[in-house]
Amino acid sequence: MQIFEKIIVVKKDDLDDLNHVNNVRYVQWIQDVAKAHWELNTTTDVSDTYFWVVVSHFVEYKSSALLNDNVLLKTYVTKAEGVTSTRVVEMYNNSTGKLLVKAETVWCLMNATTKKPSRITPEIANIFK
Repeated sequence: MQIFEKIIVVKKDDLDDLNHVNNVRYVQWIQDVAKAHWELNTTTDVSDTYFWVVVSHFVEYKSSALLNDNVLLKTYVTKAEGVTSTRVVEMYNNSTGKLLVKAETVWCLMNATTKKPSRITPEIANIFK
């Protein structure tokens, strides 16, 4: 299983009224890191032909991130079959190693021309192995 990692530094705009990262921001990062992983590993032909949409998010908030924290995002695909793919995203405080968030998202592969679900090809399934 291929793991993609990215570090984000928490900015003031990421914070909520309690001065920790807003839950909505975590969801945005879940989507952003998935997109970055896809764009890094796919060809232009594939990315022009297909796109992904979220079917569901399951997010567990374990601990808070604060202003200027370095957050390590790790993502990997656990399943890709039919028209859906399951992706896990874990976020850690990069200094302490403490788990902040764990999420599992089901994505549906869509055909860019028809805007309808498309079966995941072996080429796409193998991108993340």
